[in-house]
Amino acid sequence: MSLLLKDKVYTVQSATSKRGVYPLHSYKLGLYRLPVKLEDPYEIDSLVSGFKKVFEMDKFADRVYATYRWKEENLPDPDDSGYKSIELEVQVEIVTGEVVDMIYQIYPVEKYGDGLWVKDYRKKADANAKMVIDTILRNSVLADKMMDHEVKTKQLTPEQALKELEELTPLAQVVPNAKPKPKPAAPPPGQQAAQVEEPVANEGAKPGPIDVDFKKKLKVVETFTAPSSNYKIKVFGARKGNEVLGIWGEYVSVDYDICVGDGACIDACPVKVYEWAEFAGHPASDKKPLMAREPDCIFCLSCENVCPVQAIKISKKG
Repeated sequence: MSLLLKDKVYTVQSATSKRGVYPLHSYKLGLYRLPVKLEDPYEIDSLVSGFKKVFEMDKFADRVYATYRWKEENLPDPDDSGYKSIELEVQVEIVTGEVVDMIYQIYPVEKYGDGLWVKDYRKKADANAKMVIDTILRNSVLADKMMDHEVKTKQLTPEQALKELEELTPLAQVVPNAKPKPKPAAPPPGQQAAQVEEPVANEGAKPGPIDVDFKKKLKVVETFTAPSSNYKIKVFGARKGNEVLGIWGEYVSVDYDICVGDGACIDACPVKVYEWAEFAGHPASDKKPLMAREPDCIFCLSCENVCPVQAIKISKKG
């Protein structure tokens, strides 16, 4: 809620505690309390899974942590004499329960080493923290809860409540599919939930990990010929253009609807199995690591281990 947080950022000059938070070493503390309840484990998990594509998400007990990292450089070219760079971060803590607290601290730039040359660090960290809060609030189950609260307490229409939420979160980024899907209804007493024989096609970007049993559940719907090697790659699952891609590769398998195209697997592979391929318009990323040399895989699992969203599964032939 970046507009409201303009007046809710305070310089910390002494030990301050708030629901177990002790910002003893920070420069600033941003606090905002949402008048909504968030206790359902399903909804709390949705915060973690829904934003893994844009932030580093963690969960401990009743708290969810969203970390945003960015890089500062003193010169545009790394090869220039005197070039320096530093990796910075700011973390937002979401305390769940009867009310929801959004909390962030801004640490001294000295915490990151030789970063005293960084300009406007506190201002940037403050803006980034507010961006994280706005993004989560606009794209998550919290948005629906806040709108319901506004409708009930201020007698607004749903359209007016949405407009008010958008005005309060001007720094929000759009995160597709971040809201949780409806919970499956519990079966009547004495009955078991119906078993789904065929998997439902994914709707674009989704949280990991890859389904390791996909070969038992999905059929090969097409093959794709890698331009550089002429190797035919098997594609499992229903594909809808570049919106839903399915799982690619029989032994070096990547769920392209989870993959965020960070390139860690390409860098990690010692035998250069992967190369970039373009899939413009996909919700998770516009490019994917294509297993153009799948038969060359040596089963080292390097790519599987470095994938940040657990989209890769390596399996031996036969």
